[in-house]
Amino acid sequence: MPPPSAEDDATLLALVQRGDEQAMASLFDRYSKVVYSVALRVLRDPSSAEDVLQEIFMQIWRSPDSFIATRGSLGGWLAVVSRNRSIDQLRRKRPTEQVDGIALASAYNLADESERNIMIERARGVIATLPHEQRKTLEMAFFDGLTHSEIAEMTGDPLGTVKTRVRTALLSLRKAFQS
Repeated sequence: MPPPSAEDDATLLALVQRGDEQAMASLFDRYSKVVYSVALRVLRDPSSAEDVLQEIFMQIWRSPDSFIATRGSLGGWLAVVSRNRSIDQLRRKRPTEQVDGIALASAYNLADESERNIMIERARGVIATLPHEQRKTLEMAFFDGLTHSEIAEMTGDPLGTVKTRVRTALLSLRKAFQS
């Protein structure tokens, strides 16, 4: 199945802006797996990941023009928004709650397993080929929710080095997924 085109996404967003519920359902079907997977990876809690998923799609329903097509693909934008919202949620919890290592089962299976597994394996393969420093820095930034400054403080590396490692790793990932 070919990936959705930017024109398809733009058409669906235009229909959503006019209140077309079917277009919104199509966007949800197309991108909910990505949003949920990213949120679950960061939050490690299915219930919280579902909350992030709902917030993001409610944002699209209320304000479909918040996505700017010239900045990239809708799927990529949604993945970044999901990651950022999830990290924000973690940061709000940190001062008041202790996070337990208990994972709760979700009654919802939002991910199409075969497609998700292919994407995960591809990403893991690319990440595994990254130099150790880039891989570790990328994991700390994206999966542990640390800021560049926090990473620099923890590793003792200069802030510019941390930023360069993250950027270089992301460029490697982008190149691998575009080919």
